[in-house]
Amino acid sequence: MKITVFGASGGTGGHVVAQAREAGHDVTAVVRAPNGRDAVANVMDPDSIAPVIAGADAVVTAIGTRGRGPTTVQTDSTRSIVTAMRAAGVRRLVVVSNSGMVVDDQDGPASRYLVKPILRRVLAHPWADMAAMEEVVRSSGLDWTITRPPRLTNGPRTAEFRTATGTNLRGGNTISRADLAASIVACLEDPGTIGQSIAIGY
Repeated sequence: MKITVFGASGGTGGHVVAQAREAGHDVTAVVRAPNGRDAVANVMDPDSIAPVIAGADAVVTAIGTRGRGPTTVQTDSTRSIVTAMRAAGVRRLVVVSNSGMVVDDQDGPASRYLVKPILRRVLAHPWADMAAMEEVVRSSGLDWTITRPPRLTNGPRTAEFRTATGTNLRGGNTISRADLAASIVACLEDPGTIGQSIAIGY
């Protein structure tokens, strides 16, 4: 499979690139600044990213935001990627969001009434950006999957994670970036994840 990865210089994106290549996929890693190895493109410009998407079987975006201030980085970059994918006829898209902004019946009382309300205030701006990004994905008409990890760590790849489709994962409070990447690579070849949000955690 030919895969284009945006956010390839980040913690999760770097693991996606490495694991996808390890699995035998042809990966184009897209970064913002030249490093002599990867493709450079302005992800906010569909024309700029058209060459790195052309001919791909799937696209992954692990672009994140930094800081807690107002931002539209994920929404704007994803909208640009969707536009370029439509123009190129590329359909498979996997994006990284988060499970913290979602409250459902899989959340325990402490999470629902204490932890998440606090985080919703602290992370109001980046979470608003992620929520808007998800709307862009869901309305894209593409074969999308939204992955929703909890708190990310720099722990090792264990393959011992759990997933839940369409709901939060009860008790899944952390996940390593390496295991999140493993889940993303698995989603790319699993048609059962198309049109679904997938929560992941330990």
